[in-house]
Amino acid sequence: MLKSFLKAYKKNDPSIRSSLEILLLLPGPRAIFFHRLSHFLYKLRLFFLSRFVSEFSRWFTGIEIHPGAKIGKNFIIDHGMGVVIGETTVVGDNCMVYHGVTLGGVVKEGRVKRHPSLGNSVVVGAGAKVLGAVVVGDGAKIGAGALVLTDCDENSIMVGMPAVNVATKKAH
Repeated sequence: MLKSFLKAYKKNDPSIRSSLEILLLLPGPRAIFFHRLSHFLYKLRLFFLSRFVSEFSRWFTGIEIHPGAKIGKNFIIDHGMGVVIGETTVVGDNCMVYHGVTLGGVVKEGRVKRHPSLGNSVVVGAGAKVLGAVVVGDGAKIGAGALVLTDCDENSIMVGMPAVNVATKKAH
């Protein structure tokens, strides 16, 4: 699992020179490591401890991931400062988000699904906001600064505020 994670980072960031650089110097992998720990504690219903780890991670990395969020494998957070991922968010495998992205909620009532679900291989551009219990299909791309408030089709390209589908790319 670690090997595929490192490979994914190297593939998506041409500035990377070594695995050690990824593990020790980039905030994204550190935030994901802390999230895996806090999510484990969250599943054990150790809510205070899980939030404590999460808050430490936010302070240390500038990336806020709620312990309840479900994150798939090979998740890449590029740069990362200002990324916020809410409690009921689900992120598929091989997804990538850039700095300033919010995967946030719009409903405050109770413990309902109120954050987005990203399919596999989704890319979310810098500063984009995906709000509410929307579903983003596999392979979709969300442009920088977009505001996504509705479901996104598989392989769609969403841009604007509010975001609209400007094209549907063909799957490889």
